[in-house]
Amino acid sequence: MDKDLRIIISGGGTGGHIFPAVSIANAIKAKHPEAKILFVGAEGRMEMQRVPAAGYEIKGLPIKGFDRAHKLKNIEVLCKLWKSLRMARQIVKDFRPQAAVGVGGYASGATLYECARMGIPCLIQEQNSYAGVTNKLLAKRVKKICVAYEGMERFFPAGKIIMTGNPVRQNVLSTPLSVGEARKSFGLAPDRKTILLVGGSLGARTVNRSVMEHLDLVAGTDVQFIWQTGKFYNRQIMDFMKGKELPNLKIMDFISDMGAAYKAADLVISRAGASSISEFQLIGKPVILVPSPNVAEDHQTKNAMALVDREAALCVKDSEAPGTLLRLALGTVADDRKLAHLSENVKKMALRNAAYVIADEVLGLIKD
Repeated sequence: MDKDLRIIISGGGTGGHIFPAVSIANAIKAKHPEAKILFVGAEGRMEMQRVPAAGYEIKGLPIKGFDRAHKLKNIEVLCKLWKSLRMARQIVKDFRPQAAVGVGGYASGATLYECARMGIPCLIQEQNSYAGVTNKLLAKRVKKICVAYEGMERFFPAGKIIMTGNPVRQNVLSTPLSVGEARKSFGLAPDRKTILLVGGSLGARTVNRSVMEHLDLVAGTDVQFIWQTGKFYNRQIMDFMKGKELPNLKIMDFISDMGAAYKAADLVISRAGASSISEFQLIGKPVILVPSPNVAEDHQTKNAMALVDREAALCVKDSEAPGTLLRLALGTVADDRKLAHLSENVKKMALRNAAYVIADEVLGLIKD
């Protein structure tokens, strides 16, 4: 293989796109430390901060998504798309990559379109069980499509699909702490059943309401709760909880050591993002999923149902969660057979070492 290895990775917009992109880059670097990797993202989106923080160079495109509510604004969107395609073409000409990787998001559409036009072999990675618009549009132009769910031939040519799974944070897979030690690290009793509630880094309003509206259930049980409110909602919740503090309810705005949090928990309540689901599969953690309704094409519900259909998770609709979620969680965590059944089934869906498997597929494009 050419010593001067050059690869473009494009996409972003959300953490669910950025984390796999950086993981794939790290895996390529682990195999070929000399590799030059250039990221291409969308100006003003979180990848423009997250990628340099991970140690990689990134170029930004002025690309935006179509505004379905305000049709006239789409004239500006089309102008920015045209400009982004020109800029992507120049970036590709200057960098001269031997392969390109797209992880979803608007920037990856422009970048991989131009790469494919220039004959550069391309690979896309689809994190969700319902394919995103950009990846569906690129499918005909790329050589390989890495997926994390079965049945993706509904969206992509079957001959291009490779089941790899999603890259996950390594620190969640292994922690030196025992279950008791993990609970103690959160200031909780080491020998009592524990439920972890997470809504992502910003938080999930519905999950938070499910606790706030049923503090009587929390107060009336021996079960312990680790409640990650998210930074956006934390101040409001801490004000609400003044004078209502409970010894079995640990409230945090953000959890830095998710490995310890997962280890401490008998049951997790979570949104149904692709990266989170991959983590639950790899560690075999029983979970109640509350799909976010505020995502493209309701893909979180489809992610959740892929597990529910295999009896690998429970699911509660966002609209029903404030009324039913906490009771279901308390009933589930008290049922050891149910927990074991969920754990066994979710673990069967795990696909390991995804970042390295995808990196090998990318490097294989260059050899081919």
